Amino acid sequence: QVQLVESGGDLVQPGGSLRLSCAASGFTPENYAIGWFRQAPGMEREGGACISATHGTTEYADSVQGRFPISRDNGKNTAYLEMSGLRGEETGIYFCAAHGFGSTGFCPLNPSLMTDYWGQGTQVTVSS
Repeated sequence: QVQLVESGGDLVQPGGSLRLSCAASGFTPENYAIGWFRQAPGMEREGGACISATHGTTEYADSVQGRFPISRDNGKNTAYLEMSGLRGEETGIYFCAAHGFGSTGFCPLNPSLMTDYWGQGTQVTVSS
């Protein structure tokens, strides 16, 4: 069974940091672009960061550029999102997704283009 499982979400104070993990099984993640997406309460899902297959090129939403680096460790079948300087409006459910764009390097922040695999999400709450 193909699975993506997110972990690392927690309650943190504004300005705090978290490291999210996305563990893959049942497929070869090195051939897939991996993205992180947030769904805030009452809002649509939005893309924050994406890392491509093969070359590991990255794309970021303007709001998280420089604060939320995405990385991947193909040997561990895991992708990561390092979050720092967290803001209250960044509260939400964080999902990872994978899509087999291959060596094209394409890595979208549009969640509708990530049609292969999705995790169930991990809750991040930023509050004092």
